[in-house]
Order: sequence, then C-alpha cells, then structure tokens
Amino acid sequence: MKKHIVCFGDSNTHGYCADSGDTADGGTRFNEDERWTCVLQKLLGEDYLILEEGLSGRTTVFDDPIHGDLAGIDYISPCLISHEPVDLLIIMLGTNDVKERLGVNAPAIGVAMQRLIRQAQNTLCWTPRGQNILVVAPPPIGEGFFDPVMGDGCRERSLGVAAALKEAAALTGVHFLDAADCEFNPIDHMHLTRKGHGQLAGLLAKTVPLLV
Repeated sequence: MKKHIVCFGDSNTHGYCADSGDTADGGTRFNEDERWTCVLQKLLGEDYLILEEGLSGRTTVFDDPIHGDLAGIDYISPCLISHEPVDLLIIMLGTNDVKERLGVNAPAIGVAMQRLIRQAQNTLCWTPRGQNILVVAPPPIGEGFFDPVMGDGCRERSLGVAAALKEAAALTGVHFLDAADCEFNPIDHMHLTRKGHGQLAGLLAKTVPLLV
C-alpha cells in the first residue's frame, strides 16, 4: 500500500487563486499542475498518496458566526478515519483564526492548535508506526492587507501565529515547519501564488520522506 499523507488545511490547501492571471486556467483555483498538494504528489512519486483536504475559511477550532461548518476540530476525526491507515497528517491552518470577529490572539490560536492535534492523535486511523503529524505555519498576512469582512488587526495577529504553532507542536510532540518564505500574492496578501505553491511543495518534498 502507498503511504497515505493527509493534507488538512484551508483555502491555501484547496488551492484558491486570488489572481486569475496567475493560473493557466484563468480561474479562482489553481489546477492539478499548480496546487502544492498535486506538485508534492509528483515530487514524491508513486509510493505516496497525497490526499487533499482543503476547505476555504477553515479554522482550527473556532466557529465562525458568519460562515458555519468551518471548525477543523469538528471534521478532523471522520476525515482521518476515511483515509486510514494514515502515515502522516499535515496540518496548515491559522490564517482564518485571526479574523477580528473570532476575537482570539496568536497565543490562543496556539492553544487551539494543541486541541486539534490531540484530537487527531486520539483518532483511530494510524498505521502501526503510530501518530505522525506535521504542523505547517502559513506565511503571515502581508503588508497592505485590507479585508473589511475579516476585520481589523488581522495582519498584526498573524505575525505571532508561527511562534504559537511552533510551541503547540513542541508541547504535543509533533513535527513543525515554517512556510514563511513561501510567496503570498500582492492582491489579498494571504493566499499563495503559483510560485508559492511550488515553494511549499519543494519544502515538503524534502521533509516528508524523513518523517514516514
């Protein structure tokens, strides 16, 4: 059986494209030659099965009062069970948690990630090797960000997310990778460009074989 790698994230895992000119198809989602999950599959080869589980707007544990059914904690267990046996879970979340209406800061996001990790660790889905999780910190929201729906202070809160997630990973005994150098677009300042998708796939292609 191939090694099952579950990629659990938000719009940057789903492949949302903020600039239609940045994707060959001219749409709002990067295609299968561009999304980091699909590029990672090609880089790792046929011994791996990369399973895309990206949902735009997904948070770690927080319920969004405007857009429902987005809390990762509510879906992580059935998601993992549906893909068992799981060799590695990659979690890349945190950007949506900084929305003003959710009212949480970076340290609280770190604690929320701990809860999400522990839920995953306690799910009966793993190969005999046991629980294996990699937390990826998304790049912080860029300068010039403005989204009245997400609200004020998002960029400032996002600057502390990577450190909070790193601490969460350490406290729960899982792996950590900072994707800060992966390129965000200059349109909305919070979604990966096609280049950024390639950069993230390259980082993970070097990391994943060391973990499974």
